[in-house]
Amino acid sequence: MKRLTSIFAALLLTCSLCAQEKKLVISHLTGNIYVYTTYKLYNGKPFPSNSMYMVTKRGVVMIDTPWDPEQVQPLLDSIKRRHNKDVVMCIVTHYHDDRSGGLDILKEKGIQTYSSVQTWQLSGEKHEKTAQNLFLNDTTFNVGGRSFQTFYPGEGHTKDNIVVWFPQDKVLYGGCLFKSTEVPDLGNVADANVKQWPETIHNVMQKYPNARFIIPGHYGWSKPQALTHTLQLLEARLQQNQ
Repeated sequence: MKRLTSIFAALLLTCSLCAQEKKLVISHLTGNIYVYTTYKLYNGKPFPSNSMYMVTKRGVVMIDTPWDPEQVQPLLDSIKRRHNKDVVMCIVTHYHDDRSGGLDILKEKGIQTYSSVQTWQLSGEKHEKTAQNLFLNDTTFNVGGRSFQTFYPGEGHTKDNIVVWFPQDKVLYGGCLFKSTEVPDLGNVADANVKQWPETIHNVMQKYPNARFIIPGHYGWSKPQALTHTLQLLEARLQQNQ
């Protein structure tokens, strides 16, 4: 019995270590767009963080960086092996480190990094990583024959959160502004404007009513109801606070 108990404990430890070593998963979404998920230990368990990249004729465009800077080089290597292309630019969608943690490494490698002015200002105030290039208003980028748009819908998860729209593929990336249908609550709201957040989600829904894929910042995206789910979570939170 003691031997069986020891074997079982060893198996549990092995499974735990395997989970902790899980660092990077790249998932093809549609066309030339991919979601990449990196992991960071949170309360002793691997916590997933979703970001995206788009392959173009000129190179690869990243939306947000890995949470852990040590995961940046493995990501760049994986992209190079898979597509035989280099990353040429990265846009971050808000200032928290699960979006911006790898900016300095990208800059060291000569990759152009971008954020809104508001994100740049908050990054400086909060001692987070900052981008090299700034945009003031909603902006359309054209890279290697592909286009995508940034949109600031208002405060929500943070004051500066933006979304990114890929019109050719009808992909809407929301980062932490959107909550996966897999999660039961809003998660980290330390820097959130919970009262404004519902209006912000409605602004997104009005702007992009025909999104085919909606990508949240954490957990799964297989169900397209992330926006309505986020509204439900916000309504429940606001009712609790009344």
